[in-house]
Amino acid sequence: MDTADRTIDALELARRLVRTDTRAGGERAAADLVAGVLDGAGFDVRVDEPEAGRANVVARRGPAVPRVPVTLTGHLDTVPADPSGWSFDPLGGEVRDGRLLGRGSSDMKAGVACQIAAAAGAARDRPVQLVFTFGEETGCDGAARLDPASLVPADLLVVAEPTANRTVLGHKGALWLRATARGVSAHGSRPELGRNALAALAAAATRVHEHRGWPVSPTHGPGTVNVGTFHAGVQPNLVPDHAEMRLDVRTVPGFGSDAAVAAIAELCGPDVGLERLVDLPGVATDPASANVARVLELLAPGASAREPVYATYFTDASVLTGMLGGPDVVIYGPGDPEQAHVTDESCSVRLIEEAVAAFRRLLADR
Repeated sequence: MDTADRTIDALELARRLVRTDTRAGGERAAADLVAGVLDGAGFDVRVDEPEAGRANVVARRGPAVPRVPVTLTGHLDTVPADPSGWSFDPLGGEVRDGRLLGRGSSDMKAGVACQIAAAAGAARDRPVQLVFTFGEETGCDGAARLDPASLVPADLLVVAEPTANRTVLGHKGALWLRATARGVSAHGSRPELGRNALAALAAAATRVHEHRGWPVSPTHGPGTVNVGTFHAGVQPNLVPDHAEMRLDVRTVPGFGSDAAVAAIAELCGPDVGLERLVDLPGVATDPASANVARVLELLAPGASAREPVYATYFTDASVLTGMLGGPDVVIYGPGDPEQAHVTDESCSVRLIEEAVAAFRRLLADR
């Protein structure tokens, strides 16, 4: 059976990706890097740049089929990293004491590198599709900008988010809301002549923050609501006539975005307006599916016998499942979930090596 060159070093590719600055943008450079590697491995590669400096990559190899058995996906962006707070260069890509150091090492450039290394070494007569996106950290922006016509439907979608090489069968949904209160401005020495929007919204924020009655899903756990930002006022001697806060809501089966908006609106009261900024559905894969059980065993032997796990974070699967015709979704990657977004982020080299082997087993079976 004809196979591609199996010499792509996942660790070295991950180091190159970490050294490529994609902190909250600039993913085109990383897209060009992975596109070049995939092109050299015989893939048909498409790079789209819907925004300046921000790009998605779609790559395929193998015979044309109406549905590919597997699509591998990951995101190229990372959250910001201020070097002044780190004990090493967040863009250095250094390997020390068995760990790859740097921003994105766990979330999720090591996972992307593992997928590429495994796919490049897979049999050429077996179709495989890879999708790498920009702007996942800010609400799956890149995935939403993909042209559906550029994708082939898939039976399985594997997302290389950090799971420490444990299998995860889905995640909560994400709903980001802007809550706004409006008042009447007045001189700070005569507050009785105005209506303080800050005070009104602060009271609403407290009610939301202190609420403890959010529904709990038996699979995905509790729905949650976090008051993430608050902005109001211009200077102390003015009564603020406008206040805004942003909320991060994690939805679960039985507590979708509509139910969440209704509950939050009731807590905030009629004078607070709510606007949806991001609304991403949750993902839930049936662990009883025979296909899923096989996938779990290939990725992590013994996983099909364990209680299924669902993540609290969201992934591009929220957007891609619809574009890919409803594939089963498994989240699996070498990064440590507790390293995601932290100062001094790192990833185990041993888990990188294990993930490459696992992805190779999966692709050989499809």
